[in-house]
Amino acid sequence: MSTAPGADSVRWIDTHCHLDAAEFLEPNRPLALVVRAQAAIKGIAHCVIPAVEVANFEAVRALAHAGGDSYCLGIHPLYVAQAAPDALAQLDAALARHRDDPRLVAVGEIGLDFFVPALCESPLREKQEAFYRAQLQLARQYGLPVVLHVRRSADRLLKHLREVGQDDAQWSGIAHAFNGSDVQAQAFIQLGFRLGFGGAMTYPRALQLRRLAQTLPLDAIVLETDAPDIPPKWLYVDAEQRAQGVEQGRNEPGEIPRIGAVLAQLRNIPVAALAQATTTNACVALPRLAALLV
Repeated sequence: MSTAPGADSVRWIDTHCHLDAAEFLEPNRPLALVVRAQAAIKGIAHCVIPAVEVANFEAVRALAHAGGDSYCLGIHPLYVAQAAPDALAQLDAALARHRDDPRLVAVGEIGLDFFVPALCESPLREKQEAFYRAQLQLARQYGLPVVLHVRRSADRLLKHLREVGQDDAQWSGIAHAFNGSDVQAQAFIQLGFRLGFGGAMTYPRALQLRRLAQTLPLDAIVLETDAPDIPPKWLYVDAEQRAQGVEQGRNEPGEIPRIGAVLAQLRNIPVAALAQATTTNACVALPRLAALLV
């Protein structure tokens, strides 16, 4: 299996990367665009940049236009606590303002997070559920897919999807950084979602996740980095190494070919076939992508 950078027949999509994060900011140069250009050399044809709060809506939009990529607008569950009272109204207004922008591909990153203890308790549990449901309704209103944050919350996410979808419960979008059960995976797939796999899958001890990566239908899988978060195994530095001064490697979209090679090996298929399949899947999950890849 070859992962030669820039191979003409291999094009990848990073369906989830936060290029507006602090790790990609430097005072006097657009580091995010440098990182993006380096990724392009490795065959990364496209990046999807999700927002996390109202304050970064314009940043992700500007980066998408500058780098030839796409973006999502939404309020992440970890940012719900600090969201202004009119945050959902501001999201509604932004979606209306940019509804004809071909680079706006989804409402996201939205969802529920039941890993952080404070978010599991009142009033934040109820607030994040209300924000999630309202954003699903906005996605329906504007005819956009959704990019979901799924952390110990799959069953509750699914419940709201079914209720908001009502009789027509079909959706399109991506369950980002999926790490649930077989039953939950199948439930998302049946509703029309693709499942995002990235750096977490590269750790040999992630047995359940790697088994899902091997056995789920190939047409259900997309690739992502979640850069700069969720570094793959080769970038991870443990506590002992950090104590010795070893710096953590920075996760970037350019890691996608190597992550893809891990998935191809798990599934025992050629890397080029894996790249083609996951790129096709991304365009199904986020239909506006196809026109941007021409």
